[in-house]
Amino acid sequence: MSASALMSRQGAVAAADPDEGVAAHYGEPMHEQRALEQGRAVVDLSHRGVVTVTGADRLTWLHSITSQHLNALEPGVSTEMLVLDPHGRVEHAAAVIDDGATTWLITESGTAAGLVAYLESMKFAMRVEVGTRTDLAVLGTSAHGPTIDGALIQWRDPWPVTAPGSTRYGPDDHEHPGAQWQGTLWLVQREDLPAAASAAEGAGARLAGVWAWEALRVATWRPRHARECDERTIPHELDWLRTAVHLEKGCYRGQETIARVFTMGRPPRRLTMLHLDGSEHITPDPGATIMHGEREVGRVTSVVRHHELGPVALAVLKRSVDPEATLSVEGLAAGQETIVTPEGFGTGRPPPQDRPRPNPALRRRP
Repeated sequence: MSASALMSRQGAVAAADPDEGVAAHYGEPMHEQRALEQGRAVVDLSHRGVVTVTGADRLTWLHSITSQHLNALEPGVSTEMLVLDPHGRVEHAAAVIDDGATTWLITESGTAAGLVAYLESMKFAMRVEVGTRTDLAVLGTSAHGPTIDGALIQWRDPWPVTAPGSTRYGPDDHEHPGAQWQGTLWLVQREDLPAAASAAEGAGARLAGVWAWEALRVATWRPRHARECDERTIPHELDWLRTAVHLEKGCYRGQETIARVFTMGRPPRRLTMLHLDGSEHITPDPGATIMHGEREVGRVTSVVRHHELGPVALAVLKRSVDPEATLSVEGLAAGQETIVTPEGFGTGRPPPQDRPRPNPALRRRP
């Protein structure tokens, strides 16, 4: 994707993959982060993809092939969905909102084409049409931040409120750090992006880079497909069932794994937050190996400098790693803050069935 029109703003510093095309910051990353947290900033997320689904069967069809309960989705209600492979591994993730005529899907940069290809392959005789809207751009604000005049759609992140029919592998909703900040995505015409940002600035907001968005995402333990997922990721490991997976809907690809791991418990890995030693003024890169002594126990997925927490990271660890253990990342000490519990059981899990012990006499040979 070509660079955003807002990259011409004074002080703009280009972001790296997976956020190429927009600004990491505009010269004052910590000030931008505080402003976003306080509802006084707008973030250029115009590298995100936008997919539309229209037609009479759109919601029942999406309901049948994704992780989310969508066939009764009311217009204007924000949710999110995952597309899983047959083994329950995450292939695509999208923010979802319907306006009564169109279901809008907001995806990671560079993934819209892949999502459209999958959806097209599943159409069969359904009355649906799938398209990509490259003429639209995404802006981000705090939920209590500025209003983007002229926006086509406003999506409010449901994270971390555990949806009806879902489960959580982390703390109660009211104790979750995500309860302190909620992001909102706005869709605007791409040609109107500079004017929309300027209007928000005129109303008292400032332009913030994607580093600010990422810092608040990490601080609220919000998983991101482009960062926390690899080819083995199942949603239980990231506590993603709470907002993206419905446990009481019909069959869809990957459902068997979702149900089995929920019922039996113990996903193989778990998401955690790492508080990194900041005395060296360096941070590891995403993908860095995490060690416990001489043993490799996981990888870093996201790294930020938070204006209050300092250098912190999200990481995926082996579930069995002692949550009290001090770990190391490229020589830096890293203390853990538990996100997904090491016990590996979601709320509402059915009680285990007592199995009768086999009678030894039945196995005796004459």
